[in-house]
Amino acid sequence: MEPACPQAATTKTMHHPTQQYRHLAHVSSFRENPIVFLTTGTHQRKKLLANAQCHEILREIWEKSTVADSWCVGHYILMPDHVHLFARPAIDARPMAKWIKMWKSISSRKIAAALATRPPIWQADYFDRYLRSSENYSQEWHYVEQDAVRAGLVSDPKDWPYRGIIHDLMF
Repeated sequence: MEPACPQAATTKTMHHPTQQYRHLAHVSSFRENPIVFLTTGTHQRKKLLANAQCHEILREIWEKSTVADSWCVGHYILMPDHVHLFARPAIDARPMAKWIKMWKSISSRKIAAALATRPPIWQADYFDRYLRSSENYSQEWHYVEQDAVRAGLVSDPKDWPYRGIIHDLMF
């Protein structure tokens, strides 16, 4: 397991999951080092992501984000048409909206080439929520990791191959 992600600063952009470009009021985080729970879907809910190529592409981008963008990704899961991940920004991190736009842009080009499909790959918007405690993180991850079971893709969440952890995002 990787070392804990560096301490972080507050990010403020929030998006609603169902209404494109609807922005909620800008609010400060309750912590100096928030863990953010992010969900974003594929364009028109295309079932593109649950494969080894997409898993490798996204994991590689998120691993590089620690140094390049000062964002650390903790647990994540790729479902056929959406992704859930937990992330934490470092003090000098690029703003969350720009970070997400960056990894969506890079992954779109790479996924389109790998799967011989045309962009867009991702929905324009995403959902984000600050987590309040380590218990909250554990509860959210336990719920999210059950997605593949609820979808009937596996009987045990640990059997789903398109999930993982890059950094230990400790509170």
